[in-house]
Formats: sequence, structure tokens, C-alpha cells
Amino acid sequence: MDFTFTEEQELMRESVKKFAAKDYDFETRRKIVDSDAGFSRDMLTKFAELGWTSVPFSEEDGGFGGSAVDTMIVLEELAKGLVVEPYLSCIVFPGALLKRGNKALRAAHLPQLIETTKLYAVAYAEQDARFDVYHQQTRAEKDGDGFRLYGDKVAVFGGASADYLIVAARTSGAVGDARGITLFVVPSEDKGVQRLDHRTVDGLRMADVRFEGVSVPADAVVGEIDGGGPVLERAVDEATIALGAEAMGVMEVLYKTTVTYTKERVQFGHPISKFQTLQFRMADMYVAYEEAKSMVYMASMSVDSDQDVAKAASAMKVCVGKAGTRVGEEAIQLHGGMGMTEELAVSHFFKRMTMIGLQFGDVSHHLKRYQACCQD
Repeated sequence: MDFTFTEEQELMRESVKKFAAKDYDFETRRKIVDSDAGFSRDMLTKFAELGWTSVPFSEEDGGFGGSAVDTMIVLEELAKGLVVEPYLSCIVFPGALLKRGNKALRAAHLPQLIETTKLYAVAYAEQDARFDVYHQQTRAEKDGDGFRLYGDKVAVFGGASADYLIVAARTSGAVGDARGITLFVVPSEDKGVQRLDHRTVDGLRMADVRFEGVSVPADAVVGEIDGGGPVLERAVDEATIALGAEAMGVMEVLYKTTVTYTKERVQFGHPISKFQTLQFRMADMYVAYEEAKSMVYMASMSVDSDQDVAKAASAMKVCVGKAGTRVGEEAIQLHGGMGMTEELAVSHFFKRMTMIGLQFGDVSHHLKRYQACCQD
């Protein structure tokens, strides 16, 4: 199988890589994380100017017409700079839903999403759902030609600053049913929308959101009424695979930083990289990273070929979750006590890797889902 990138992909990789190296050093990131929003809208605007936000979208919708592999390249390089701007949660994930809407809805929302003049986030996770996208208790009750939303969503990444929320709500059926879920685009400032913002352990921002009788017009529906469940599941799978690309970038930095440190750290008159036991551990880190990298490549290509996407996403998440834990823990241990300090970048990469392991489902969830996919 040919994993060679095209000339255009290599140019895009270099563009993102140069940005992360020159415009997003550790101190710049620290100041952005400590700001009220937790990210820089100016940085997002720059992403749009450089064309990165248009990558996941078709030319018909005003995008670059890129593939999942193109999106993977962007996210991998952004991850190496530990960029906190919500490219995944406010561009890739909501975009995966909006681009499956009708022509009028796409025309109304995708241009401003791509240009980042408006931010979007997906509100689908609920208390006690345990990563099950069909566990939807939020209700959408018929109200004339439109609907009214009632319910609560948790862990809405990017939701603290989003101008619009794409909300999953049940219009029919029981909790857990695949049929009966509808997706709505809701302005976050509408009366009846209440947000409680949180800062996550890795410096990102998310929100818990309550909907108390929020009025939604019929033209705000994404896709078909009652048919949003499979659309949401596919979008979550695509976002999970994109998250794997971020994990790939984080793991590469962790293992390379660790190798560099062991060459510089002297003990008993020798760099600790000379100790055979530590060499074995670093070799294991590299193998875990390469295994995860191969799985991310496979999963990204499955999206582009539209083959076994759910199975590929879960297989990748299991591998990435295990590899990320191995690489992250070894990086912290081999750096010694200083590996846990706020002043050292490796601790922040470790925190991000820990959150990646939980977002969109942990290893246990995806292992069970993969087994179910194999039985179908």
C-alpha cells in the first residue's frame, strides 16, 4: 500500500509545520490558554486565510475539496505545536454534520464556518450515555412548523465560545433507539440556552448546556427528521479518526523529546541514553507510536474509500488509546520528577494525550464496539 504523500500534501504539511514552529511557541500557547476564551480567534482567522479550515469541505461548498488524509496532515502538525484553537471541535466535527444537510442549510452555515466568522460546536453527549450516540434524552417537541428543545448536554467541546450549536434531540422513539433522533442548528445566544463553561485538564474548554424550551424553526433541521442518528454516528467516527491524527502528532513529540532528553541527562558519568534498559523502553515507545500511526493512516483512508468506517474508527481508537498511554507514561517516567512540572512542555503533551484517550470513547468502549462490528 502506497503511503507516499502528494506534492500538494507535502506543501500543506510544511505550511502547518512552519506555523507551529515559528508562530506558536510554548509561551505563546501559555498566554492563549490563560485568556478568557482559552484560544485565539485571530489564530483561527489565520487558519482560514491559510486555507486550512477549507480542507475538509468540497469545492461546491466553498472548500478545498480535501480528503480525510489531508485533514489528518493538518491535525497531526497542529498537534505537534499543541495548538489549542478548536480546529477539530469547531471545524471538522460540526462540518461533518453540516455538509450532510440540504443545499440551503449548507449555503447558510458552511461559508461562515469555513471563514471562522462564526463558530460551531456539536452538543450530543449526555449524562450516563457512556459514549453511546443513540442515548438521547433531550426532547424536541413539535411546535407549529418548528420544534422546542428540552434537555441537557455535557462535555460540548468548543461549546463555551460557539455561536451555533448542532444539537441531537429525540423527536420519536425511546432512549437508545437508532431511529427517532433529529439534528438541529441552534444559535447559542437564543433565549432558553444556558451554558456552564469548564476548563479541561489539558487546557481546552468545553461546556455543559441546558435547553429550556428553545424554539427551533423547521429549516434548522440537519438532514431528515428522525433520521439523524446514523448521520451523527458517522460524524463522530470521522471526528474520532481526525482525533487519532492529533494523537499521532502528540506521540511523536513525546517520544522524540524523551530520546533527546536522555542523550542530555548525565548520570554516573554517562548519558542515560546509554543504559540498555532505557534503550529498550524508548524502543517500545517508538514501536507503539508506529503501530498507532499505521492505524490512523488505515482509518483515514477508510473514510476516503467509504469502507468499514465504524470498524476502522474503533480499531484505531483502541490502538491509539493503548499506545498513547504507553508513550505518555514512559515519557513522564524517563523525564523523572521534572516531567510532571508545568514548566516542562512534556507534561502538557501528556495531559493532552490523556484527554485524547477519553474523547469520543475510551479503549473499553471501542473494543466492545469493534467486536460488535466484526459480528455484524
